[in-house]
Amino acid sequence: MKRMIALLCAGVLALARPGAGVWAKEPEIAIPAGTLAVTAEEGMAAQTAAQGAALSISAPSAVLMEASTGQVIFEKGADEKRSPASVTKVMTLILIFDALAEGRIKLTDEVVTSAYAKSMGGSQVFLEEGEIQTVETLIKCIVIASGNDASVAMAEYIAGSEGEFVRMMNERAAGLGMTGTYFVDCCGLTDSLEHVTTARDIAIMSRELINKYPEIHNYSTIWMENITHVTKQGTKEFGLSNTNKLLKMANNFTVTGLKTGSTSAAKYCLSATAQKDGVRLIASIMAAPDYKARFADAQTLLNYGFSACRLYEDQEGLPLGPMQVTGGVEDQVDLAYEDTFSYLSLTGEDLSAVQRTLILEDSLPAPITPGQRAGILEYTLNGNVIGQVNVVTAGSVEEAGYMDYLKDLLGIVFQKAG
Repeated sequence: MKRMIALLCAGVLALARPGAGVWAKEPEIAIPAGTLAVTAEEGMAAQTAAQGAALSISAPSAVLMEASTGQVIFEKGADEKRSPASVTKVMTLILIFDALAEGRIKLTDEVVTSAYAKSMGGSQVFLEEGEIQTVETLIKCIVIASGNDASVAMAEYIAGSEGEFVRMMNERAAGLGMTGTYFVDCCGLTDSLEHVTTARDIAIMSRELINKYPEIHNYSTIWMENITHVTKQGTKEFGLSNTNKLLKMANNFTVTGLKTGSTSAAKYCLSATAQKDGVRLIASIMAAPDYKARFADAQTLLNYGFSACRLYEDQEGLPLGPMQVTGGVEDQVDLAYEDTFSYLSLTGEDLSAVQRTLILEDSLPAPITPGQRAGILEYTLNGNVIGQVNVVTAGSVEEAGYMDYLKDLLGIVFQKAG
């Protein structure tokens, strides 16, 4: 009976609104697709140019990655597992900024140094047991001076113990697809052979840090800064000096970070980030023979990348109107883009020739939930599809029942009678 009433109401509605149809007009910008069986290419694969293949890199493992797309431009021994030394702290910083973003900690929180944190050797800022520093000060100690004691103090503050924090590090690494990584400590000081990562994984976690938390550059670009130790022995100033010497080297690009590392087992490692003309690059270096070589290798990779890369980014897309909904309590649902689009060219293409085509479904049947796929924005260059962004629903619409149809019908009847 309900089905018959609903069909009757729908038919009366259609007759009562001739020419207009029951549903709202489709946005004029849409190109009806009928179905979304169109398969867009994921983007042109990175091609190592002859110049890239001929790059002279002294380190046995290195990766050059573009930050917005994650595209690898150059690699050498990229998946060989090696000790990362203090580059480990990139993941430590990710977890710190995760905690800040989630509101679990604040930059102004005061952290008390434990005896265990004080006992860390290697690179340190000489925190004393019981010494209190703010979260922001400890971030500076980690990023600028690579403080192992500061790293452990933050790990204990966030997770209760370094062991639990390391578990979180490995969980986060797995979530990022870092298949060649396993952490044993939070600072890279360990001499355990199990504590390993790869040049590719360093680039992956560095990309996560700078993309999700660009404020890291507020700290990673500091060359020198003082902190104040307040202990039982009194108050004294302590100078932090950045271990990333790329910041002061002559470059034709802007160095933005990120983290150095060295131990006898790891040799000399580096995750270097830089930008130029809107392009952001990450150069990860592992097991360079000396500290000068790691910076020279990074310069070589970054210079090559900035000379070869051209980036197309579309932050806004084409304007989106609402989409028609069939069988819902509402006639329309708003649309949004699932993501922004980036395309990296290594062949000198004219990126001003990129064309955009919006391909949408004619309508969507209720019920509708937020994030439901409604179409794509397709990008082509010189007749080739270079990628796409999903168009999704930005709201929800419940399925209409016969009472909804009846209310709509009565509204039209009373409107005509008036």
